[in-house]
Amino acid sequence: MEKRVAIIGAGISGLLACKYTLSKGFDPMVFEAQEEVGGLWTQTMESTKLQNLRDTFEFSDFPWPSSVKDMCPSGNQLLEYIQSYAQHFQLLPYIKLSSKVISIDYEGESLEEMQSWELWGGVGKAFGSKGKWKLKFEYTKDCSIKEYVAEFVILCIGRFSGLPSIPEFPTGHGPDVYSGKVLHSMDYSALHNSRAAALIKGKRIAIIGSGKSAVDLASECAQANGTEKPCTMIQRNIHWMLPDGQPWGVNLGYLCFNRFAELIVHKPGEGYLTSVLATLLSPLRWVISKFVESHLRWKLPLRKHKMIPTQSFVQETSSCEIFILPENFYDKVEEGSIVLKRSQKFKFCKEGLILDGEIDPIKSDIVIFATGYKGDEKLNNIFASPTFQNLIAGSPTSTIPIYRQMIHPRIPQLAVVGYAESISNLYTYEMKCQWLSFFLDQTFQLPSLKEMEKDIKMWETYMKKYAGNKYRRACILGVQIWYNDQLCKDIGCNPKRKKGFFSELFEPYGLADYRGLTSNS
Repeated sequence: MEKRVAIIGAGISGLLACKYTLSKGFDPMVFEAQEEVGGLWTQTMESTKLQNLRDTFEFSDFPWPSSVKDMCPSGNQLLEYIQSYAQHFQLLPYIKLSSKVISIDYEGESLEEMQSWELWGGVGKAFGSKGKWKLKFEYTKDCSIKEYVAEFVILCIGRFSGLPSIPEFPTGHGPDVYSGKVLHSMDYSALHNSRAAALIKGKRIAIIGSGKSAVDLASECAQANGTEKPCTMIQRNIHWMLPDGQPWGVNLGYLCFNRFAELIVHKPGEGYLTSVLATLLSPLRWVISKFVESHLRWKLPLRKHKMIPTQSFVQETSSCEIFILPENFYDKVEEGSIVLKRSQKFKFCKEGLILDGEIDPIKSDIVIFATGYKGDEKLNNIFASPTFQNLIAGSPTSTIPIYRQMIHPRIPQLAVVGYAESISNLYTYEMKCQWLSFFLDQTFQLPSLKEMEKDIKMWETYMKKYAGNKYRRACILGVQIWYNDQLCKDIGCNPKRKKGFFSELFEPYGLADYRGLTSNS
C-alpha cells in the first residue's frame, strides 16, 4: 500500500514532523494556511519575547545563531530561527503555503468494523488498515477548493491560535453596548507593528486576561502611553509570574526539572516502590513551592498590589501556567502606567467596563480580550465525521483521550502533535516527532486498545491530581522526563541519558540529551 503522510500546520511541530518523517524515507506533504512558515510566531506583538531561556528552547540539531545574544529572544528573532531551520533542512519544497485545511475525513472500514478492533487500526501499526484520509483544503490566494489523499495524517494545528475564546455576557451587558473598540489579542497580534502602534497610541486601553499575552500587551501599551493614558489590566485569575528563572539565585531546573524533582510526585503507571517514595518525599513539593514563592514575594510588590495567587507555585507548574514577566513589568505598575485590577466578573457599559462590586466604570477607548483560545474546539472542528468529533473531544470531565499525548485509540492512522504542554513546547514537540518517525517506520507497534485506554486514564488521574481544574491543558511539565522515558522505551533506546548517578538524578534534562535517538542507543 502507499504510505503518503500529510502534515497539517507548518509551525514548530509541523516542521519537526516534516523533518523526522523525511529522515525515515517518507515524502510528506505539509499544508499551511499562512503565506510563510512559523505558526503562531508569524503573528506576534512587537514586544513579545520568548518566555523560555534561549538554551532551553532550541532544536536539538540546530543551535541558535551566534548573533542572538538575548537570553529571552524576541518574537522576530524566534521566527527567523524557525524559518532558518526549515531552510537548513530543506523542508520548504514539501510545504504548501496558503493552503488552509477545511476538514479531514476517513474513508475505508465501516464504523462497525472499527468498533470490533482490538488493536489500533486493526493491527497496531501506522499503516495497517486499508483506510485513507481525504483532506479538503482551500488555496487562499484564489479561494479554490482542492483535495488530497493520504494514508496517515499528523495534526500540528496548535492550541494557541485561530479560534479565540471570548467570555459570554448577558443581554445588555456585552460589547454591543460599548461605544469603543473591542478585539482579541489574536487580532492585535495579526496587525503589522506600525498599525498596532498607531491603534493603541494615545488610547485608554483595558486588557482582560492574566496570561503571557495579557502582560506582554499591557507592557506594550504602557510603553506607548505612559502614565498619561494608563493601561488597565483586569485579571480573573492571578498567576505566579517569574522575573527570571533563578529564584534566590538557584536555577529553576535544579528545583523542578530533573529526575529528583519527579521522584516527589506520583507518576502515571508507577510501580509500588516509586509510589512509596513519592509519598514519603511529597513534603518537598511544599518546601520547593514556598522557596520559590518567598523569592517572588521579596522580588515583586505582589502584596502591595494584591497580586498573590491563591494556588501554589508547584500547582501552577503542574498546569503549565508559569511564565517569565516582560522586562520592568512591575516598574511600570509602580509608576502607574499599568493599573492592575482583580475581578471574577465584569460587564460592559457605554464608557467601558464595570467590575463586580464597583460602581464607577473603567473608562476606556479599546478593550482587548487576552483570554486564550478554544484549542479543544479547534481540534474537534477539523474532523468531518461527527463520530470522530465526539471521540477526539472526550467527555467534558476528562482529558483529551490520546495515548502518549498523540494517538487516539479509536481514530486510525492519525496523530496529534502540539496538544500537551510543557516547560518548552519545542522540547516536547521534537520528542514526539522522533517517536512518531520510529512508529511510522514500524520500529514498534502499539499495545491493545484496552491497554492504551488504561494508560490514558492513568495520565488523566495524574493531571487531575496535580493540575486541579486545569487538567484539560494536558500539562506534562511535572513529569516530562518520565514521559520521555516511555517514548524511549517504545523506540528501544536507553531512557537514561546522563553520565553518572548524580548527573542522572540532579541535572536538569533538556532536548540535547535526546539528540538523534536511535534504537538501542
